[in-house]
Amino acid sequence: MKALFEPSSIAIVGASKNPEKIGYKVVENIIASGYKGKIYPINPKKGELLGLKVYGSIEEVEDNIDLAIITIPAEIVYDAVKKCGEKGVKYCIIISSGFSEIGNRKEEERIVKIAKKYGMRILGPNVFGIYVAKSKLNATFGPKKVYPGHIAIITQSGALGIAMIGKSANNHIGLSAVISVGNKADIDEADLLEYLRSDEETKVILMYIEGFRDGRKFIDALKKLPPQKYIVTIKAGKSKHGAIAAASHTGSLAGSDNVFNGIAKQLGIIRAKNVREAFNFAMFLSQAETPAGENVVIITNGGGIGVMAADACEEYGLKIFDDYENLRETFEKVIPSFGSWKNPIDLTGQATAADYEKALERALLNENIHAVIALYCETALFSQRDIVELIKKIDAKYKNRKPIVFSLFGGEKIDEAIEKLSEDGIKVFDEVYDAVSAMGALYRRYRYIKEREKEPEIYIEKEEKIREIIELARKEGRRLLLPHEAKEIAKLIGIDVPEYRIAKNLDEAIRYSEEIGYPVAMKIVSEDIVHKTEAGGVALDLENREEIINAYQVIMRNAKTHFPNAKIRGVEISKM
Repeated sequence: MKALFEPSSIAIVGASKNPEKIGYKVVENIIASGYKGKIYPINPKKGELLGLKVYGSIEEVEDNIDLAIITIPAEIVYDAVKKCGEKGVKYCIIISSGFSEIGNRKEEERIVKIAKKYGMRILGPNVFGIYVAKSKLNATFGPKKVYPGHIAIITQSGALGIAMIGKSANNHIGLSAVISVGNKADIDEADLLEYLRSDEETKVILMYIEGFRDGRKFIDALKKLPPQKYIVTIKAGKSKHGAIAAASHTGSLAGSDNVFNGIAKQLGIIRAKNVREAFNFAMFLSQAETPAGENVVIITNGGGIGVMAADACEEYGLKIFDDYENLRETFEKVIPSFGSWKNPIDLTGQATAADYEKALERALLNENIHAVIALYCETALFSQRDIVELIKKIDAKYKNRKPIVFSLFGGEKIDEAIEKLSEDGIKVFDEVYDAVSAMGALYRRYRYIKEREKEPEIYIEKEEKIREIIELARKEGRRLLLPHEAKEIAKLIGIDVPEYRIAKNLDEAIRYSEEIGYPVAMKIVSEDIVHKTEAGGVALDLENREEIINAYQVIMRNAKTHFPNAKIRGVEISKM
């Protein structure tokens, strides 16, 4: 992917002298961004554009071309791609729309086929281009102003991606790259992750996704990411109508939202509910140090906002540090007698900047405290200058030691303070739930990494036992494991399952129920009866001997009625 992200030469096919055309905007942005490579505008009318010579065709360019950007109507894109291939272009970005997103999939496939013939890769079609900070390259028709930073954006939506560039600039959020994937006819998210995983400038990858064409490829790419790379996603198309909209927008099949949630959980992906939350997560994660443990402390000058933060911590899975002896020793001397050294640490509304600094430093130097949530409600005792200088000082001194998140709440002066800190690249939240959810996102990834580092505890003898269970089913010609066999495998790999027994007759059913302890569940055991509930083969909440006898008789009668030829192995008795 290097020639896509770090091209030494670019051709713009469809470059235009009309400032309202995409072909003009792309050339203008490339020049304005300070790109140091060679730029070749292509247009049959030739002439000059923004001080650059315009070539009549790509064949007229004598030099080699790494990247071609196509901005012409869909019906003539194929011929342009073919000429790029013949020229030896390595990558081709097709900004043009009018392909699979409107049902014109065959033309899209034809373009990819001809590109592959020449060993050329396609990004798009239906994209807005690419931005790469380290190459000083803004090859998009989006905003000119982009701050360099450590967040890469991969987006399937062009309009949303352009808006995200604008939003990031307004909020002083630095970006390492922005890539629009559009219809993903060839290059997809997995291909881009292959490059970004080794890009030292990128700490967080923020992705807007509507659907996947190759889920396995995407999963494999995610597995290769180093632990220090964070993935934040906005996955759209989770509702029925959203999925339909995704299909018409980029030609994507949204897929099951539950499946994506499962992938996210297994691979440490941080899923955001919306764009605001995604930016909150990405900005905080790009700056935050990895925690050394789970203990979180809340420091506040307002009891109410501290209580809200405590509620939010529980909602977002954060562990509030509750070693009272340690907390008393750490904070008792820096809070007034009517404050609280318990967690949340309440400095009260009389706290000054010096009081805050003492409390924060004690928390940040305490090895038993692993993360800090610092909250401030506007008071007359704190000037805007005080709060800005305090946060800048704490950030510079401690940001590489442990994670700390700030939330300030108040009026105009507080808004100005947040803006000043944002200009200095320090993310400060104006809403306590946003601050806590960002810390929660950090801990989601932290726990995933800790789990990934653990060695699997499946030993050879356990593997052999699992194979024996499966081989027995195969020898008996069964395509499905019996429920108790599946439970046995689950137990072998460390998954807890309720206590159970297999009873071959009524006497055993009674005895096993009493050994396990009421209440119990009873289920028919037969490879020939898959849907046990529909066959009347399940009884729940059985609480005594009489109910066991009655349930056993009913289940056996139902089995013989609905499946007279079924092989009955008995009943499973399990703890409710």
